[in-house]
Amino acid sequence: MPHGSPDRWPGVRRRRTRGTTTADRPERGWSGYGDAVPSRPVPPLRSPWDDAADRYGVDGSGPAPEEQPGRRRRRRDREDRDERRPRGGLRDGYDRPDRPDRSRGRRQLAGRVGKVLAVALVVQALVMVSLRWVDPPTTAFMAANPNGAIQQSVPVEHVSRNFLAAVIAHEDAKLPYRSGAFTWAEMWARAHAHLVGDEDPSGSTIPQQVAKNLFLNQEMSSWRKAVEAGLSAELALAVDDRRMLELYVNYAQFGPSLYGVCAASWYYFDRPPQDLPVDQAVQLVGLLPSPGHVQRAPGGGLDFDVADGQGWLSRSHVINAQNRVPRHIERLGFQPVEDAGITGLAGDQPASDDDCSTRPQAVADLIAAEGTA
Repeated sequence: MPHGSPDRWPGVRRRRTRGTTTADRPERGWSGYGDAVPSRPVPPLRSPWDDAADRYGVDGSGPAPEEQPGRRRRRRDREDRDERRPRGGLRDGYDRPDRPDRSRGRRQLAGRVGKVLAVALVVQALVMVSLRWVDPPTTAFMAANPNGAIQQSVPVEHVSRNFLAAVIAHEDAKLPYRSGAFTWAEMWARAHAHLVGDEDPSGSTIPQQVAKNLFLNQEMSSWRKAVEAGLSAELALAVDDRRMLELYVNYAQFGPSLYGVCAASWYYFDRPPQDLPVDQAVQLVGLLPSPGHVQRAPGGGLDFDVADGQGWLSRSHVINAQNRVPRHIERLGFQPVEDAGITGLAGDQPASDDDCSTRPQAVADLIAAEGTA
């Protein structure tokens, strides 16, 4: 735009100089200080209004600010920043965290945890129900035994009634007459005794011992006791007393590496479990509280002279059983066994492939290795 006199710019505000008037100013080349007109023309003074007139035109016909390239670029940059900004709000030092996104994440996490728990509960319920018919190939106790495990299941109908009566009398006399795995009064008494360090007043019931043998370990913590109680309560709902007793006699430990009455009967007394007399049955149930400190005597029987020197512990439990259990059997006979759902005598049952009428090969190999045949 050509420079001219400010008087000729329409619509532009002129800058006035203190102490002078328009008439005093030369038409062209005035310096503004009252000096004479210089030999070389001096450009007129410019103000911000002059720059505005040059940019947009005197009459406002120039491009609008929004249409200028620099303005468009700045607006585009601002739009890009808005798109990159989190929808829930800015995450700088002054803005609050993105609460909707955090709440959504928590809900998703809670949903996943809920699904995992639901699947675990369903699987656990299926396992408990399957125990009505399925004999587990191993248990938590057997898997944790560093000496290995020898076990063979046998139907409870092929087990001597002397042995079954001795188990009920020694381990859980209330099994056939109790609803559930335990009574709450006994549970609270045991929990209180455990917390204060007193001796257990009643001991674990058969359902509790089955749950412990199948799923847990020998830890004596309060947490393990609580889990045992929950599992045994669920197990008692899934299986009846007959099956509970069958699981117990087949997976209880009777020696350092012996589990179940089938292996124990053949290992110690060279006979099938259906032929156990009262005295041998009582000796076997006496091993249940402490089965790790005994071995087979030469020719058969129990030998407490073991390498760890703690045979006296197992022997004391056997003597205790010999003092108590026969009196219970004489007084009650096989009535508790029948009340648990097992009728008839073992000798009257028809022979079957799983009746443990022959010595398991693993037991024969163990006896040969020990040289106690």
